[in-house]
Amino acid sequence: MFSNPEKILIQLGISEGQQIADFGCGNGFYAFALARKVGDTGRVYCIDVQNEILQKISKEGSEEGLENIETVWSDIEKERGSTLKPDSIDVVVIANTFFQVDRKPHVAQEASRILRPKGRVLLVEWADSFAGMGPHKDHIIKKEDALKIFIDAGFTLDSEIDAGEHHYGLIFRK
Repeated sequence: MFSNPEKILIQLGISEGQQIADFGCGNGFYAFALARKVGDTGRVYCIDVQNEILQKISKEGSEEGLENIETVWSDIEKERGSTLKPDSIDVVVIANTFFQVDRKPHVAQEASRILRPKGRVLLVEWADSFAGMGPHKDHIIKKEDALKIFIDAGFTLDSEIDAGEHHYGLIFRK
């Protein structure tokens, strides 16, 4: 993975009680860290197209006593793909996922739809392909391209963060 969710989330400034959507949650590295940060009064919605991964996250979350994780089997590339209500989420996390998405503008629009006013998106993505680590070079999304996609979807760039040696991190605000 090569990015450290704990260090990255410190830079994001997650608060107890927040409602978070983890788009393309994968194995849950960010979801578990987020669930600990938002506490019992917050909620983390783990959204992925792979149901077996979601089942694993649900089981591991329960074993760790993280009852604030809710898994959502869905496709974020479709219209209303997250299935979450409009203006219901404080932060959307998209970590190591964007390069896999075919319909990137749709994902940015879905994030905008579910975010509350002034809500934020954390985008953590591979900066390059590194000798077989990470995605193939043809699948890398350049930081400039990611910026354009989110700005075109109505976001403003809030800040750039340190996402590790092989990644870039961008925080956008609705």
